[in-house]
Amino acid sequence: MRNTAKITTAVLAAGALTLGLTACGSDKDSGSDASGTLTVAATPTPQGEILSYIKDNLAKKAGLELEIKEFTDYTLPNTAVQQGEVDANYFQHQPYLDDFNKKNGTDIVAVPNATVHLEPLGLYSQGVKKLTDLKKGATIALPNDTTNEARALKLLETNGVIKLKAGVGYEATPKDIASNPKNLQFKELEAAQLPRSLGDVDAAVINGNYALEADLSPARDAIAAESPKDNPYGNFLAVKKGNEDDPRVQKLAKLLTSPEVKKFIEDQYDGAVVAAF
Repeated sequence: MRNTAKITTAVLAAGALTLGLTACGSDKDSGSDASGTLTVAATPTPQGEILSYIKDNLAKKAGLELEIKEFTDYTLPNTAVQQGEVDANYFQHQPYLDDFNKKNGTDIVAVPNATVHLEPLGLYSQGVKKLTDLKKGATIALPNDTTNEARALKLLETNGVIKLKAGVGYEATPKDIASNPKNLQFKELEAAQLPRSLGDVDAAVINGNYALEADLSPARDAIAAESPKDNPYGNFLAVKKGNEDDPRVQKLAKLLTSPEVKKFIEDQYDGAVVAAF
């Protein structure tokens, strides 16, 4: 059993007004105790599992006291870092963080040299075995946050299902589709809901962590999946700007990119999660 403090979305939502999204809130970050416990927010799979492995096997020897708080959405981990409710988070890639900072006026940054892993995005279906079997007018569910929706559309484009307008970047939406030969319909859902949507749609593009939680593997179950080669969506350790050099953060960054963690990822996830270091 993982020794983590699991926080459900429902509990967090009740406290959302306390957290807020303003940049001025609590300043725990500026007065953090560099010798105390490092509290890290993470989504449960695989980030929480990787952090739990570190806590149970590596942290004590490195002189690091680690507390893990699990969040089940993609917004509150950044809110908690910004407001100083936690010291760091580990759940996101750079395009998502850039978009979050831009929209919310936050100043969260990636810790240098602390990109840990990639979770290949996959297209899954309960009734379709290959892309060519998608019928005209089929409905595909997509994650509704800006960067992951664009990422999902690019996955479909790479596999010849649609074609996007020239020059579309990390903010593509279905409105940016230039060619849709099968007249596919798109349903935008919160990323965490996508695995549960599979019974209601013809296919869904699901983020790696939520796929793993639903016992889906990009390598085994996806009818299309991202290639890890030259992929900009590696997940990393992040903090509020100015806290990158906190000794505790540096200790965790080193552990996250250690040979032991790389082996853990390889042994535990069988290609569904790929080490990015």
